[in-house]
Amino acid sequence: SFNQIIPAAYLKSAMLNSYLWTKFIRLTMMEKLSLILQKKRDLLVSDFIAGNVPDFTEKHTCLFDEYFCGSFERSPIGQEMNISKNPYAIVALGGYGRGEQSFFSDIDILLLFNKKIFGEAEKLIREIFYPLWDIGLDVAHATMTVSESVKLAATDFETMISMLDSRFVCGKSDVYFELRERLRIKINSFRKEKLISKLIDTSKARHLRFGDSSYLLEPNLKEGQGGLRDYHAILWVARIRSNLVSPRELEYNGYFSQNEFEGLTSALKYLWEIRCRLHCMAKRKCDQLYFEYQVQMAKDLSTENGDGKKPVEVFLGNLHSRMEFIKQLHLMVMAEIGYSRKFDLKGLFKGKPGGEKGLIFLRGMLFFSSSEVIVQEPFLLAEIFKKSSEFGVPISAEARRIIEDFSHLIDDDFRFNPKVINAFEHVLTAPESEVNGLGDMLSTGFLGSFMPEFKNIINRIQYDQYHIYPVARHSLHTVLAIKKFENRKASGYGSLYHKIYQELSAKKEMLLWSALLHDIGKGDHGKGHSVRGAAIAGKILSKMGFDAEFIDPIIFLVKEHLFLIKVATRRDVDDEETSILCARKIKDIDLLKMLYLLTVADSKSTGPNAWNDWTEALLQDLFLKVLNQLERGEVTDGKMVQDLEDKKKEVFSLAIEKYPSWDSEKKFELMSPRYLLHTSSKDIVAHMGLFAKLGKDELVLDVAKEGGADIRTVTLCTRDKPGLFSKISGVFAVNGLDIFDARIYTWKNNIVLDIFRVTPPKDRIFEERKWARVKENLKGAIMGRLDLELALKKRTSFHKREKLPGADSAARVVVDNSSSSFFTIIEVFANNFTGLLFKITNLLYKNELDVKVAKISTKVDQAVDVFYVRDMDGRKIDDKKRVENLIRDITDVIN
Repeated sequence: SFNQIIPAAYLKSAMLNSYLWTKFIRLTMMEKLSLILQKKRDLLVSDFIAGNVPDFTEKHTCLFDEYFCGSFERSPIGQEMNISKNPYAIVALGGYGRGEQSFFSDIDILLLFNKKIFGEAEKLIREIFYPLWDIGLDVAHATMTVSESVKLAATDFETMISMLDSRFVCGKSDVYFELRERLRIKINSFRKEKLISKLIDTSKARHLRFGDSSYLLEPNLKEGQGGLRDYHAILWVARIRSNLVSPRELEYNGYFSQNEFEGLTSALKYLWEIRCRLHCMAKRKCDQLYFEYQVQMAKDLSTENGDGKKPVEVFLGNLHSRMEFIKQLHLMVMAEIGYSRKFDLKGLFKGKPGGEKGLIFLRGMLFFSSSEVIVQEPFLLAEIFKKSSEFGVPISAEARRIIEDFSHLIDDDFRFNPKVINAFEHVLTAPESEVNGLGDMLSTGFLGSFMPEFKNIINRIQYDQYHIYPVARHSLHTVLAIKKFENRKASGYGSLYHKIYQELSAKKEMLLWSALLHDIGKGDHGKGHSVRGAAIAGKILSKMGFDAEFIDPIIFLVKEHLFLIKVATRRDVDDEETSILCARKIKDIDLLKMLYLLTVADSKSTGPNAWNDWTEALLQDLFLKVLNQLERGEVTDGKMVQDLEDKKKEVFSLAIEKYPSWDSEKKFELMSPRYLLHTSSKDIVAHMGLFAKLGKDELVLDVAKEGGADIRTVTLCTRDKPGLFSKISGVFAVNGLDIFDARIYTWKNNIVLDIFRVTPPKDRIFEERKWARVKENLKGAIMGRLDLELALKKRTSFHKREKLPGADSAARVVVDNSSSSFFTIIEVFANNFTGLLFKITNLLYKNELDVKVAKISTKVDQAVDVFYVRDMDGRKIDDKKRVENLIRDITDVIN
């Protein structure tokens, strides 16, 4: 009998090793079976990783079935219990019950007794389950009678769902089938709609928690929207309503068409393989496809480059398309059978053709009256989306199928039909609602067919930790973000966005078209997507019959949609030249407003790493300054002198009120015009107070929390010393503080006022203690007592930042001598690491360059650091050879 159970190869190796053989024969039967299971699992996993087991979950499930069947047949305790008198069954639950056993998934088992649990049950559990725990498996078991199981399922939703997935493994089948029958009676005695409603609520909560995995760059393969749990929810609904036993019955019972079921089977097979491989890579139960596993996953699946995409981008595109398919099937089933909604049906046709020939309203959804009507009136393929958006009514699953089946009718005659274009614009400009018209157009394939250029960005991945959505989804999110500006409460930032949006009036349509098309150029690989996109957008709109007056602003917005955010984060917003440059480029006030709102919506829709309070404040500041330039014209020297005089009076007034004994006139003369123009009167008086406190101390440090922003403004007053800025940045790096912005002002008496905006310490409870340490470190660095390079080396060894696997190197240095009349602007693009800013500024100091303004922008693993510099004589760096050497030296440092 051992030869039938134990692999011959294992027996042979065991017999050749006397110690191993002696150890083996002393094991109990269950321990031997568990050891055999372990060996078989190892072999199965090895074959799976090698790509030789396409149906791993099914075969893995069978291994456990073999173990439990073998245990049942050979159990001494089981024989003592006498199954004919004390009938029981071993029942699989959960993923094991569905036959989807992944490598590290829990093994859920129910030891089911007929009417009474006998005392030997505890011994049976120890005999069968303990050996599995001994080999490191997670086995979750329950021991209940049929009545107890039914009673618990009736009161506990999770238990009911688990029972729906139950499967007989071994034992007395009569006991199991009695459970199934009594559960069916119990379900029928309930309101099925109540159970289904609970399922829908659970799904919604799960989607909110784990997000839409059909486009997230780190999707949850199981719990996210479009994940395996959506498929399970479909199964549970069908089992409650139709007593479904096999998944194949989803097609037989009319839930899916043949093509849909085949597509579902293919998508599930792909997801199961990825999930099993993910478990093997992580060496634990893991359903989140983190960045660290994605490149290797693409390699293991033999994914090849395609259309200029990296293998990992192709892989994620394939994954997203399959998860999107599962998501749409889930939404379709839930919409049709899961719940009913109340609609404002005023003016909407009910149950019969009306309002629009060929469309009918039934069971809370929109249908085509027949397939034949589509052939006669193809424009109905667009009209159904218009009616859906207009009344907030979902499109039925049957109508979605028809849209996909008749997509071949969407040709140029269809695309440029005025009625179709009107319907599309209605969906594009419709207010935000529960029904997402553009999203439905995308998921049914209509959007890609109507606008072929859009196909190139569907499932187009931007592989970094900055963009969290594929390009097409990001574009739709940008449109939605702009629509939110219609709502004063939802628009944010003191309703400024709402106010500007309302002022655009008739030009809102231009803005929404720009949002939809702003990244259309990313369909082609390579840099310069904004320029490509502008040309593509112009062609699309021209073919649709729009005139130049409508098209030209959209072309500008698409081409320049990154302009404001780049200027805000990489240039000195307080410099008058910056706002003048922007005003000269944009020229028109309404165009500025549209570009500003597009920039905000684009950044918000990119992801949390692209948008924060600091970025929002910078962008708003730039917008208001450029708006002021366009409204009142460029500032003249006379205006600047008058502004300084007004500032002087205001400072004197505040200073006398707060510090009556000060000689404010004398202090005012120490300040540079640049400092006076760019600093508020209130801050100037506060800085004068810091200077008064300095006395003979090394430095004075003031830390303030900015209202509404998770940022600290750190003002340092000290005496100027060579390399001061690099030392300050080094101290901040040693203490784990990231700099967003730095302004360096030197008074005529050699006093330095450096103003930094930085991230707060991670430990807010002991924040004051951290700032005290920063102050001591600054004193040590300035006096030469603290070796910053050594301190940073120690910190780096404990806080290493990994570059995103498979991501491109960001290293690049740009020297700009044209944007500022007084400074050379150095832009450094690099993969971020602890101490990067210190290394760059230390190099600038060694090259005898004086940093006056620094703008620091970090996108997760990439940094863009911008420095306004002059040489020690106050001149720009315009010598060609010196510029080349500087670029080379900085490149060496950041690499």
